[in-house]
Amino acid sequence: MLYLIAVILLNTLLFAIFKLFPRFGIDGLQAIVVNYFVCVITGSVFIGEFSIGQQSISEPWFPWSLGMGALFISLFNLMAWRTREDGMTTTTIANKLSMVIPVLFSIFLYGEQLGVLKIAGILLAFPAVYLTTKEPEGPLNSKNFLFPVLLFMGSGLLDTLVKYVEATFLKDSRAQAVYTIHLFAAAAVLGLMVVIYLRLRGKIKLQRKNMLAGIILGIPNYFSIYLLIRLLNSNFLQSSAAIPVNNIGIVLLSSLTAILFFREPINRQRALGLILSVAAILLIALSDIHGRPVSI
Repeated sequence: MLYLIAVILLNTLLFAIFKLFPRFGIDGLQAIVVNYFVCVITGSVFIGEFSIGQQSISEPWFPWSLGMGALFISLFNLMAWRTREDGMTTTTIANKLSMVIPVLFSIFLYGEQLGVLKIAGILLAFPAVYLTTKEPEGPLNSKNFLFPVLLFMGSGLLDTLVKYVEATFLKDSRAQAVYTIHLFAAAAVLGLMVVIYLRLRGKIKLQRKNMLAGIILGIPNYFSIYLLIRLLNSNFLQSSAAIPVNNIGIVLLSSLTAILFFREPINRQRALGLILSVAAILLIALSDIHGRPVSI
């Protein structure tokens, strides 16, 4: 339970920090790259050693850390950009309700139970995404719909990979911490290459405030991923329940934060989407607790 609460709080904090970037003129790319280096330092201090070395290449999870690192920095930059353009609530919803993808993965590949209540909760995710991303003045056009879809698919793939790597390779807390350090290191190196290229082309100007923003972002970001892996490895909930309950919890808390602290508007349509999100959490959690499977 503590892992779940911590992950929800940390992810909400990350979205709130993204929301503040435009107010202080923060370059999201620079801050995110610095953030990943801070994640590596944070993880190394946390386990009491620097675990990256020649031996890393021989680890069976090493290729996965490279691929996930690339996906991490791509999605993180997309989230920072769309949080600025679309608002905190819309971006959070599109990102976190992607839980449908890893849930189906867990059910079909790991044989986790799929009950009537869980099915209902998963199905409610789709109208929740639509209602909270649709522009109130009319139907969603292709331009507005493209980026929520990219976040939805990319985040779903990332959560699926987190579950797969955790179940296949990461059997203890130290391995989970070390893997998290490596995937952040991969994202940091890739991001640094992009920053150097853009700097040499004169496209960006390095500023101290971006480094400070990255430091602030890095510490909660490391623990948001490490504790997510710990949550999936715990026996609190099956992953087919833990992922959606976690993600929709983040949606709700981020939405409330956006409304209360950032004065993002809420209309009837968005309110209905949030109500559906609450219903989805309750249905999925109850399904996991009572364990009533059905044939599919």
